[in-house]
Amino acid sequence: MNRELIYFLLMLLTAAGCRNNRVEVSGKLDNPVAGTYMYLDELKSNELVSVDSFMISDDGNFYFQRGVKHPSFYLLKINQNNFLTMLFEPGDKIKISASFDSLNFPYSVSGSQGTQLMTEYNVRLQETIERIRSLGDIYRENLGSPDLVSLMDSLDSQARNYLNDLNIYTKNYIDENLTSLVSLVALYQQIAPGVYVLNPEDDLRYFIKVDSALYSRYPDYEPVQALRQQVLELAGRYGYGESFSGEPAINTEIPEIALPNPAGDTIRLSSTRGSVVLLDFWASWCKPCRDENPNLLEAYNRYQKNGFQIYQVSLDKSKDAWVKGISEDNLGRWIHVSDIKYWNSVVVPLFKINSIPYNLLLDREGKIIATNLRGNALHVKLAEVFSQL
Repeated sequence: MNRELIYFLLMLLTAAGCRNNRVEVSGKLDNPVAGTYMYLDELKSNELVSVDSFMISDDGNFYFQRGVKHPSFYLLKINQNNFLTMLFEPGDKIKISASFDSLNFPYSVSGSQGTQLMTEYNVRLQETIERIRSLGDIYRENLGSPDLVSLMDSLDSQARNYLNDLNIYTKNYIDENLTSLVSLVALYQQIAPGVYVLNPEDDLRYFIKVDSALYSRYPDYEPVQALRQQVLELAGRYGYGESFSGEPAINTEIPEIALPNPAGDTIRLSSTRGSVVLLDFWASWCKPCRDENPNLLEAYNRYQKNGFQIYQVSLDKSKDAWVKGISEDNLGRWIHVSDIKYWNSVVVPLFKINSIPYNLLLDREGKIIATNLRGNALHVKLAEVFSQL
């Protein structure tokens, strides 16, 4: 191969690498103000850093590029009150359509799943804020009324219901997007300045859950590092030190599980004694779990004849979704159980589960051999275990 061809290939590969780490953002704003600038701020752990600015064209069009090495949060803004929180991921080509005076609620966003998810959440958050504001309007309209005291009780009850509904929605949103950085943003949403949707004391399990899911994926990202520090402090303050302190000890015997299988028959974990067992916690709605299932199937097919068994516990929301997930992933050859109670399942506090997928490898006596084995690590450990039996 001649030198000119090698040089050409190197240039081509370099250019391709740059493109893969580059985010392109284009958009159109209705009713723009001529000569107005837009600004791009990067979200760090404790501050916003301005990284770019550009003028909106007279017809409202704009375009810019930004190099990113990993998923990162940015604010696209016209002023402090008119901005759109965005999640940039390498290779994204994002298109935005919005009103000039309402970037917060764009007509449409495409090319960035994270930004779309945050926009959807922001709509739900704003709906709740407007409902609570309407209660305030009713209160002011009835000032001086002889029924004001009873009315205030009713308004207070409605407000608590609105907040509780949003709290539940936020937790479901986190559960469904646990491995995405959007779950980090959801932790800190506010109804009003200083009034948070999730309370660190009451909802600490969700702070721990998000930290557990994200720190393993983005340990060098400043906002994730800040969450880790906060969770460590909160866990100590509210007595969660034991549940946050790490994996259960090797060679300890785990608690019994007795839950129904899809046919309704109760299957005890202790019924698997005599086999090497992978106790795996998953759910059909959990994408990382579904991505790991083919690896479990490969391990089962390889070692089942040697006495390997899988006891898979689902945190599903419905039996139909659970059974469908088992069928779609071809998992029917091993044991499946669930109480269909989502994160309220009895196994969550019993095993201090903060995120899924999560597993424990058990010896023939039901004692822990290893924890959280995924991908090739599972095969390496099983090969080691069965070579000694």
